[in-house]
Amino acid sequence: MTDQKSICVFCASSTPKNESYISTTIQLGTEIALRGYTLVYGGSNRGMMGTLADSVLHAEKPSKVVGVLPESMKNYEFQHSNLTELHITDSMHSRKAKMEALSDGFLVLPGGIGTMEEFFEIYTWLQLNIHSKPIGIINVDGYFDGILMWLDRACADGIVSNAMRSNLIVAANAKDAMEQMDLKIKMGKDAVKGQYPLTWDSTNKA
Repeated sequence: MTDQKSICVFCASSTPKNESYISTTIQLGTEIALRGYTLVYGGSNRGMMGTLADSVLHAEKPSKVVGVLPESMKNYEFQHSNLTELHITDSMHSRKAKMEALSDGFLVLPGGIGTMEEFFEIYTWLQLNIHSKPIGIINVDGYFDGILMWLDRACADGIVSNAMRSNLIVAANAKDAMEQMDLKIKMGKDAVKGQYPLTWDSTNKA
């Protein structure tokens, strides 16, 4: 990787019925390329993941796309053939750790169980001070309304800290998401803070 900043995006490897999810995915890829970021994602050519990678690679000013794919999923997810870099990992756990290490911030598009698991794990890592990088969700057509309602309830009940809720970028569209993400990345480590002042190294990260 170079000094070029990178955005990791979690999203579905399936093709959704809602056209707004696809159009927002294309818009996000265009915004990532326009702002000169590298895309880090799961490495697939399928569904929203493939659409996202293609939109960065074929933008008016194309940018780099880095895929991270577990060995066991190479054939199932059909790795993208035109990536700038492809990292093969030995497990799902090491996949997420590699994506985190390669990235300066994280955005979440609509997705399924795997996408939600990635979001909550990277959000937990922020809480535990494993990283101090901004995280955002793009709430297309209210897709994440239920999660945001739960999060607000958890904060109101004292289960999740208000600081962790404030750390989360919530945007309705790709342009707004990238504007907020760009600002936080430029602010550096002061932009977001974990809840617990824990110290981690490469041997004890989750």
